[in-house]
Amino acid sequence: QVQLVESGGGSVQSGGSLKLSCVASVSGYTYSRYCMGWFRQAPGKEREGVAHISSVRSARYADFVKGRFTISQDNAKNTLSLEMNSLKPEDSGMYYCAAFQASYCVLDPTRFTYWGQGTQVTVSS
Repeated sequence: QVQLVESGGGSVQSGGSLKLSCVASVSGYTYSRYCMGWFRQAPGKEREGVAHISSVRSARYADFVKGRFTISQDNAKNTLSLEMNSLKPEDSGMYYCAAFQASYCVLDPTRFTYWGQGTQVTVSS
């Protein structure tokens, strides 16, 4: 069982920045065997993919965050990060870290097996 714990959410004004972190904890866990992703969900909306990073550190971003968000992972610390810049009010929502074990990666929430509890991001105009 993989446990994922997010942190770093908060409230910022439009144009501001936040950095989210996700720490994975399980005996024998290694990011090198997993696809890791960030998803978000706003009230009344479906959960949507934000970015993922594969076991070979190939990253993919949703069009609505390209150029503004950066996903990264620190294998030594078992930590996944999402640096968010130029935030917009429409970026508000609950952000989730997720993972599934595979050598490939897709930004499809139905493929992800493990989920964190989420961290709230609120961007005011």
